[in-house]
Formats: sequence, structure tokens, C-alpha cells
Amino acid sequence: MPGAPSANGIGARSALAAAVAASLLLTVTTTAAAASTDGAAGAKAGGATSTPGGIVFADAAGSTGPAQPVPGASSGGTLNVLQQDTFGHLDPAQVRVNNQAQLATLIDRGLTTYRLDNAGNYSVVGDLATDSGRMSDGGKTWTYTLKSGIRWEDGTPITSADIRQSVERLFAPFVTNGPTYLQHWLANTSGADYRNLLPEGPYNGSHLPDSVLSTPDAKTIVFHFQQAQPDLPYALALAGYSAVPAARDTKEAYDTAPVASGPYRVENFTPGVSMTLVRNPQWDPATDSARHQYPDKFQISFGVSAVDSTRRIMDNVGDDQTALSFTNSVDAAHTNAVMADPATAARAISGYQPYVAQINFNTRRITDTRLRQALAYAIPTRAVYDAQGGQWGAELAGSYISPTMPGYRPSDPLGKVAHPDGEPDKARRILKSEHKLGMKIRYAFVDTPAGQQYSAAIEAALDRAGFDVERVAIPGRNYYDTIGKTDNAFDMYASAWGADWPSGLTVIPPVFDGRTVANGSSNYSMLNDPRVNRRIDRIKTQTDPNRAATAWMALADNIAKTDVPAVPTVSYKQLQISGSRVGGAVYHHLYANIDPTRLYLKP
Repeated sequence: MPGAPSANGIGARSALAAAVAASLLLTVTTTAAAASTDGAAGAKAGGATSTPGGIVFADAAGSTGPAQPVPGASSGGTLNVLQQDTFGHLDPAQVRVNNQAQLATLIDRGLTTYRLDNAGNYSVVGDLATDSGRMSDGGKTWTYTLKSGIRWEDGTPITSADIRQSVERLFAPFVTNGPTYLQHWLANTSGADYRNLLPEGPYNGSHLPDSVLSTPDAKTIVFHFQQAQPDLPYALALAGYSAVPAARDTKEAYDTAPVASGPYRVENFTPGVSMTLVRNPQWDPATDSARHQYPDKFQISFGVSAVDSTRRIMDNVGDDQTALSFTNSVDAAHTNAVMADPATAARAISGYQPYVAQINFNTRRITDTRLRQALAYAIPTRAVYDAQGGQWGAELAGSYISPTMPGYRPSDPLGKVAHPDGEPDKARRILKSEHKLGMKIRYAFVDTPAGQQYSAAIEAALDRAGFDVERVAIPGRNYYDTIGKTDNAFDMYASAWGADWPSGLTVIPPVFDGRTVANGSSNYSMLNDPRVNRRIDRIKTQTDPNRAATAWMALADNIAKTDVPAVPTVSYKQLQISGSRVGGAVYHHLYANIDPTRLYLKP
């Protein structure tokens, strides 16, 4: 999924980041521990970074609540959450960024979700549904039955009518930022024309036909696809497919006043300032095998930079003893200090993330591949690596595919790992041969200290290579909405993408399929190469996950060399720290951040 512009400067989009490690499409058997400050679910940050090796699609028994208790957990108190960026969207249908997805784990529920147990094992479980789904017709039909006792925060039961509404509203014109896998599958298309299946959503009395989505009774939901969709349980676990109550769907206004189905509800929200989450008394733990409700309250403060949150939590004074961040990393300048002190290292968690950061080129503005190649030569990716904190925050990337993904192999088609400081002479030769010395470049970056740092270094390098660069800072809250517009006025900009589940299907098509280009699309380069589109279609028909993984990797390399739509810069790692009274702090590889659902306050 894309993620919020991160505290360290770039951001990663992905609705729920995908699992790390070689995983098959349905069930695999090996497991590994999650990183944990308490040791309940695995290794601490100071050891080797762990990855989950297997994800199981759970049956009814595995989906039955309550969740396994967190060892040593107690109820009560207020957790203080320090966030750099405010939440740009609260409507689940608009959630495509990881800070919003973190919040959604506390207030929203969907048909499925991810469960992390105390041994570090991950599974896809039924959330509102009794299990992870029942497949028939070779994967073209999926049936879900709702649990008993599930309710909205106002006490009304959650029914199949709510699920139908939640699916159908995804087709409405105002929904422009969420995931589109399900919509594409239901409409049997790869492009933005999926909306033609239900152009106005359910708001004019129209509905999806029963041949596509049927709800024969108050508890049953049946999806009908024209092609097999064995990954549906993964997709439905995305925060963007959480449920919305039909009776309280206020369309655009829902984005600031959501109705909770999870263990917490929004008591108040002042964008850019603060948010308070309090317990949702209508949430029944007996219906939820994945979440807990230990703290009384989450008090979230916005505008707290990674520098400030790191310093405050390191100092561990007063309320900051109960502080953490959902998504702020340890500030790059403080990583060595955090890990060198046993007291702070014991409060740190770390893990690999499935995100790859890149500098995208706007192919509608820079149409000449040779000029994009010149930019690629000139960009010093070491600047991004340094801004991310070096070894604790990143690894230099050569591919658009993360090392955490099935089928990954070391690759460097643009020479960015071999030449992390750039190759300005090669860039200048191209500009000279194309009579483009002094070519003007409008470069947008997210306005954070780290964003300022790496973008200034990139600007200087491009100027040395013969470009004339204008840097434009964009606030984190609006960053992806801004660069996601097809008429944006920029030539290049940073982004990052992480797989939504362990398949290149959730990386290459969302980022490079030209038929998806539209406002809010994650194809930020707006690449539309018919050859690439055809290869995507061919790989989608591959039912062997190992062959598919190899094919996605090969296509990624080919896109980089032939089209040069973006320069991969770094693969992300995450290092986070919490106050001394924060318990249950575990690195969740599927969220690519701390797991909010396990947290509690120590005495």
C-alpha cells in the first residue's frame, strides 16, 4: 500500500503493507517471530530483523474471538501518540496511506483482517465474517457469513446491507484515494472504467446485480467474479475495504465523521492538531480474534516531527513515558544513540518494510526517455539513504521490487546501487547531445526535515549535471493527493510503494499499468506503455505463484531499463521507540509499523 509521507521524509503508499518473505498465495507453513520490546512475540530490535515466513487463511475456529491475551497486559490509562502528519482521510474507502491504515485498525473492521499471535505467526482471519472466506467455482465465487453480535458504535447490528453499501460506494465518483483491486475484479477490467459498473455508486437507488454481488439474507455476502481471485481474503483485509453503515453513509462528509465498528471510536478530531480515541462500548471482544482494548484512550497529537518525538521518547519524562508513534521513525540523527544505549535500545523495535522509495518522472511532461535516463544518471540515491538514517532506516535499492518480496533477486538495471552518488558526466553528455543543457525541472518533495535534506542534495547534483532545478515543498497531509493528480505541475517527485500482500500483482500493476492512470491513481509517473500493459495481463493469468514472482521481477527490470519512469532509491527499514510505560509494542510486518491493537500501559 502507499504510506504516509514518513517522518524520515519520503513516505510509502500501500493500504496495508504486504507480508515480508517468500509466501505462496494461500497457505504456507514456516513461521518467524515479530520484533517486540516485551519479547512476547519475538526478537528485540537489537537482534536480526525478523520477517514472517507464512500466512494462513483461517477457518471459523481460527477466526473466533477473543484475541489471545498479550502477556502481562493490563487495562486502563491513556496512551499518548506523537504523529508528524494528521490523518488526511477517515473514510475507509479513501484510506490508502499507512498512517491512516494504522488508525483504521483501531476504529474500523472489515470482512477479514490480519491476526498476529504471541508466537509471531500471522494469519488472515474472518473479522466481521465467521472465517476468511469460502471459495467455490475455482475461485470465481467467494461466500462470507457475518458473525453474530457485531455492532456499530450506536448499537445497531452490522448486516449484509452495510457490506453491500460499503462495496457499492467504492464506485462513486467522490472515492478517489482507496484501493481498487476489488472494483477491478468485480468489473473484470484493469482500467479506470471499472466505475462504469455502478457509475454513481448506490446513491441514486442503483445496485450491483446479484450476478456480481449478492446478499441473500442479513448475514450472507457472495462475490461473483468472471476470473478466479484466490487472493480475495488478502484484499479484503486492506483498511480501504472496511465497512461503512448504510444508514449513516454521508458520502463526502463521512471522511471527517466515521462510525466505529472496532474497539475504539473517535471522540474528537481537530485536523492538524489532535485526535482523541476512546473505547467503543459496542465492540464485543468475543467477536474479534485480532484486536484488544487495553487502554482507555489514545490521545494523538499532530505536528510532532520525528526529531521531536525521538527526543521526547528518549528523554522518557512525564507523559512521554506513555508515548509512542504509530508511524514516526526514530530520527536519522539519533539512531546510533538509541541503539548504543541499552536503556533506549530495550524500548526500540525494528523490522524490514515492503516499501521501495523512488523518484518518479512525470512522463506526460518529460516524454523523451533519453531525458528521463539523464535524470536517472544524475540522481544521487545516497542522499535518500542518508536521510533515512543509514543502515537502520534503509538499504540502497536497485529494483522497484522490495527484497522482502517472493521472487526478488539482486538487480540494478539503472546502476543506482553501483553508483549511489550518481553519474553526472553521463547525464550531462545526454543533455548536450539532446541540446537540453539548462533544462528546467520542477521537483516536488514532502516538506519534512529529511525531505528538505535529501531533496537539496538531489537539486545540487542535478544542477551540476546541467539541469536547472526548482524545488517545491508540499505539506505531508496533501502530498499524495497533490502528486496523484494527472495535471500536476511537476516534472519529478518522490513516492514509495509497498506491496499490499505478497505478490508482484500488488506492486507492478498499481504503479505502472497505464490503464489505471487517473486522479488518485498510484501510477504517479503516469506511464502508459501498451507493451507493459500486455505483459501485465499475461502475468496475471499465471497461476503458479513462483513463476509469477519471477515474471514480475523480470518485468520490473525491463520497465526500468526501457521506459525509465522512476528511479528506485531505497528499500525501507523501520526503527521505532516507545516510552518506558508502553507495553505490548510489537513490530507488525504486515502494517510495516508498530501494532496499535496490542498496546497497553505498564504500571
